[in-house]
Amino acid sequence: MADPRALHRRAGAMAEDVIARIPAERLGDPTPCTEWDVRGVINHMVGGNLRFAALVTGGSGPERGDDVLGDDPLAAFRDSFGRLCAAFDAEGVLEQTFPTPFGDGPGVMLVGMRTCEMTMHTWDLAAATGQPRDLDPDLVTFTDAAFRSRPIPRGGQSPFGAEQPVPEGAAEADRLAAYFGRTIPAQA
Repeated sequence: MADPRALHRRAGAMAEDVIARIPAERLGDPTPCTEWDVRGVINHMVGGNLRFAALVTGGSGPERGDDVLGDDPLAAFRDSFGRLCAAFDAEGVLEQTFPTPFGDGPGVMLVGMRTCEMTMHTWDLAAATGQPRDLDPDLVTFTDAAFRSRPIPRGGQSPFGAEQPVPEGAAEADRLAAYFGRTIPAQA
């Protein structure tokens, strides 16, 4: 895999843009990622950024489910993403081996994982808050290729449900979300 850090930064900028447009009164809204409301998805993204940064730097990160947002979800996201980018930019990180949920893998795999997760959860936030779901096509293509390259676990404890139907004329980001098991809302 080529160096995905530029795509990772684009995914972070895209997520930041969507998070910046979420009013505080929408943080309790449900999301297509039925496990969490809007605040929960942002918290999951921030926690993931902090855990991956800690993994790369040898530090300690929050536990899954810890509340890491405080009173300003956007500031928490920006801070966590900045820390993660700094960790990923360290010399030799892309070639170094790290433990992942899929077994040991190179740092380039970690960057790809965060890019994909950020892309999908940005779609969740955009869909939940009525924002445009026409995500960066390069990020959608990257995420789609990464997940279709091998079977994904569905159902049970997996974050992926059964593939959902896609409305005619749906955008590629909506098609990707349906592949992950998300119900696609009607276009506004």
